[in-house]
Amino acid sequence: MNIQIFGKSKCFDTKKAERWFKERRIKFQAVDLKKFGMSRGELASVKNAVGLDAMVDPSHPDAALLSYLASDQAKLDHLFEDPSLLRTPIVRNGRQATVGYHPEVWESWQ
Repeated sequence: MNIQIFGKSKCFDTKKAERWFKERRIKFQAVDLKKFGMSRGELASVKNAVGLDAMVDPSHPDAALLSYLASDQAKLDHLFEDPSLLRTPIVRNGRQATVGYHPEVWESWQ
């Protein structure tokens, strides 16, 4: 398994996800979204796995503005430019991905 956890340093669910993998001694790479963001390829891979709507943090003040963008590509470009709009944690295992805390899905990856 090649696990990546994209999250925010103050996100409670991100910390829970990291703890879940640590408790099972599964190695993962933690990436701070605010510092490093995601590459366009990683963003597209997550979108293909979970869908664009699941990626957007509904509690973010600018989340409603995304609905006014015409195309999915424009929305994806906006998420790339402003990764704080992403819901966390984003956990990737190759082409598989989850958004939010989903240990029941991660269990099936083993």
